[in-house]
Amino acid sequence: MTTLMDKTEFRAALEDAIKGREAKNASFSQAWAEGKLQRHHFARWAENHYHYVGPFADYLAYIYANIPDQHTEAKDFMLQNMYEEELADIRHTELLIKFAETCGTTREKIEDPESMMPVTRGLQAWCYATAMREHFAVATAALVVGLESQVPAIYKKQIVPLREVYGFTEDEIEFFDLHITSDVVHGERGYQLVLEHANTPELQQRCLQFVRWGAGMRFSYTAALYDTYVKPDLGELSETKVDVDGDLHAAIA
Repeated sequence: MTTLMDKTEFRAALEDAIKGREAKNASFSQAWAEGKLQRHHFARWAENHYHYVGPFADYLAYIYANIPDQHTEAKDFMLQNMYEEELADIRHTELLIKFAETCGTTREKIEDPESMMPVTRGLQAWCYATAMREHFAVATAALVVGLESQVPAIYKKQIVPLREVYGFTEDEIEFFDLHITSDVVHGERGYQLVLEHANTPELQQRCLQFVRWGAGMRFSYTAALYDTYVKPDLGELSETKVDVDGDLHAAIA
């Protein structure tokens, strides 16, 4: 029978659930970091990424609605995260669109759902379904720990070549710089919420399962970007082999 882990043990287990599934190691991320992409590849990335991260405040709103009123600190975290996504200084999606437009695409194409790959549509749907249906600690584990907490490591690897190889200005890459800072804070807040409120063995195991699924979803989405948009130009790319198929089949089932 599974026993309740203490917070130190559970934190380590959450971190281990991401290991081996990091999106920073997927083929599209590797090609980006190695300076192999062209601006039209970044445009296709942005057109898809908009439909994954654009509704992030909506995902959080569904989680917020499922938090019991007595857990005010958890509700406050969700509100703060939503505020920072949508209202603080400038909407994060506006910064993404600004970057995308410098890569040759348009706001209309970015906002058009037809621009999404099927994998992107699946990732977006999974985020909505998880936020709506799961216990708030499980949904936070999936979306904030499994997905959002990866962002600083991904963008730290990518922002240097954006400046030094691809020739973007600091103003054009503000989206990435902002998320390196903000998602460190969001990720840690998410960990703390999960550690506090996943307070039964069953909830802890459900959180770990959804972190694995979330990380696997993001890895597969990132790899699909390469296969769909870059592989026709550059061919196969040697990448870290990640076995996420079993987790993904389980997530969809």
